[in-house]
Parts: sequence; C-alpha cells; structure tokens
Amino acid sequence: MEIIHGVQVLVKSVLFVLLWCQCEGRDSELSYVTCGSLVKLLNTRHNVRLHSHDVKYGSGSGQQSVTGVENADDSNSYWQIRGKPNRPCKRGVAIKCGEAIRITHMKTGRNLHSHRFNSPLSNNQEVSAFGESGEGDDLDVWAVQCDNDHWERDEAVRFKHVGTDVYLSVTGEQYGHPIRGQREVHGMKSANQNNWWRSMEGVFIQPSQEPLRHDEL
Repeated sequence: MEIIHGVQVLVKSVLFVLLWCQCEGRDSELSYVTCGSLVKLLNTRHNVRLHSHDVKYGSGSGQQSVTGVENADDSNSYWQIRGKPNRPCKRGVAIKCGEAIRITHMKTGRNLHSHRFNSPLSNNQEVSAFGESGEGDDLDVWAVQCDNDHWERDEAVRFKHVGTDVYLSVTGEQYGHPIRGQREVHGMKSANQNNWWRSMEGVFIQPSQEPLRHDEL
C-alpha cells in the first residue's frame, strides 16, 4: 500500500509540473504581438491610435490618408501584422525585434506606406495607406524596433520605414474638414518621444489556436 501511495504522489507531482510548464509557456506566448494579429496601435506621446479611412489626401501623393484618433472604439483603427512582400511570416509566431513587416488596414486592405512627399501640415514625410487587397510595393515595409528579442504587447516600440529611414510619428498637428480633430501621422528622421507606439485592443493570433481577444474587437 505504501508503494502504491508513493506512486500516486509521484504521478500527481509530475502532472502538476507538466501543467505548470504548459501554463508558463502559454503565458509567455500571450505576451507577444504575433504574425496575423489584428491590433490597434497607440502613440504613447499624444495618446492617439493609428487610423485610416477611405479619405484621400488633397495634396502630396493623393493616396489614402493615415491619421491619429483619440476615440478608442473606432473600428477604422484596426491593423493586421503581416510579413514582407513575397516573404510571409508564419501565422501566430511572435514578431522579432528588428523584423521587417507590413501593417495592413483592416477595413480598406491598404498597407501603411511612406514615400518622399511632404506631409500636409508639418512638412515631414507623408505616411499613407497604399495598395489593394493587402498588396502594394516595397515602400510598405517597416522594421519593428524594440529592446528585447520579440515585440512584447505591453512594450513601446518604434516603426522605422525600411525604404526611406523615417520613423512613424505624431507631433500633434490637427486636421480640419473633412477629418476635423484627427492628428497628422508622418515620418520623421529622428528617433524621439513622438515615435513610440504600443499595441492596445485587438485579436492576437496563437499558433494552431483560436485567436486571443484583447478587450473588444
């Protein structure tokens, strides 16, 4: 009887360790932004979320405008994290610091984009949404700059435009009609407090699992 009792205790201990390891591993997975995730991105300096809509710039490229909005509930502020053109990332895998990605607007299917046009309000570099059905060109690619091995969900990161070396930024300029009160989003050459972004609400994809909802989608 003592032997049987000892075996039962041992089995329970092993099961506990296995379950603990699985939970620890899952907690680790859930702490990262992953390929395929649908997120809202907050500029931490100006407290606005990256936003787009089917409204074209009246100057510069004339492409779809990208702005920052204070309203946390606007569904036009969801973006999907994707791999580079012709080099897709693996669904559910954590995005590495330094990795080149595309950031695709959910509602319109256009990619976050920049090019050497002046932005309308600050005369920094214009940031637009470009392409159709998620396909644009090489100027849709941004590198995630962060301090650890992978992009952590609670970490502030920078997005550096691979083609022109500017940082995705907000400095507070506000538009008038027809997008009154929305902030200009543009590219800046210098890394500073205006180009920190943090992932907020969204659906975070896990490998071979159902999406993990973070707040409301």
